[in-house]
Amino acid sequence: MTDLRGPPDDRSLDDLLSFGVVNLDKPPGPSAHQVAAWVRDMAGVERAAHAGTLDPKVTGCLPMLLGDATRMAQVFLEGSKEYVSVLELHKPAPSDLESVVAEFEGDVYQKPPRKSAVSRRLRSREVYDLDLLEVEDRQALLRIRCESGTYIRKLCHDIGLAAGTGAHMGHLRRTATDPFDDTDLVTLYDLSDALAFAEQGDESVLRDVVAPAERALSHLPHVTIAYSAAEQVAEGAPVYAPGVSEADDAERGSLVACVTPDGAAVCLGRLVGDPDAESGEVVSLERVLV
Repeated sequence: MTDLRGPPDDRSLDDLLSFGVVNLDKPPGPSAHQVAAWVRDMAGVERAAHAGTLDPKVTGCLPMLLGDATRMAQVFLEGSKEYVSVLELHKPAPSDLESVVAEFEGDVYQKPPRKSAVSRRLRSREVYDLDLLEVEDRQALLRIRCESGTYIRKLCHDIGLAAGTGAHMGHLRRTATDPFDDTDLVTLYDLSDALAFAEQGDESVLRDVVAPAERALSHLPHVTIAYSAAEQVAEGAPVYAPGVSEADDAERGSLVACVTPDGAAVCLGRLVGDPDAESGEVVSLERVLV
């Protein structure tokens, strides 16, 4: 019989660390890759992965996936990101800066920078909300909620061109990456202290710092499947209609999380069929998590 993990809130500390997530507050200086290596070594797990790269100088929300949870890194490509950025204008702010900024809500076209790991082809990204929070002399504070993969540095440059002043990105902080935000961020010091308390027999602090990995799936539609179906999925079988007991509304092709009735994650996949049908494939597998 396949070893399913059981209810997320009832797991042992070892199980939590081997399939957990930390809503980390990245400090300025190290790369996201370096921070992931530190977390891996601190937690004593074989693998740790960060959810969306942040440049060394950038701070803020950088969820860390521990152990087997690294298999679900793709979920952070599906949600939105939110940032607070200082726009460094090259001349005093024009009186119409707010209206200029507002023009950049919606679809924007960007070419990835030369140092990017992706192909440098012009591509469209959506800026959902763009607010001018404060202006002082040659500095403007922006709040940006946007599609994953949006380059804030390029956005700031383009706003400067449109404003007629020129501009570049100053300090940047990520305040949210679905489904995490900055209301419960954990520092590296918090994680280190929590691990030390756990070694002394007090697990409560670490359980406040490390969440079951299922938290990283909370923004996705869920498909609940029977335990027998979960065992078959663990062996590589797709999810068929008879094994589905409940499903959130979702469009065909959407990324969904399949879970057992007690809430344990089983797999990630794409919705390809009707969950209410009597037969047929419902979810095609992308990543098995058990």
